[in-house]
Amino acid sequence: MLQQLGFSLIDVLITVVIVGILAAVVYPSGAW
Repeated sequence: MLQQLGFSLIDVLITVVIVGILAAVVYPSGAW
């Protein structure tokens, strides 16, 4: 259970990073 939860957290972090990169590419701004 803990390992699955850990993988889930890592999965969420990776998703957030990917979404952030896509947002930076689609909506270029000085924030990045």
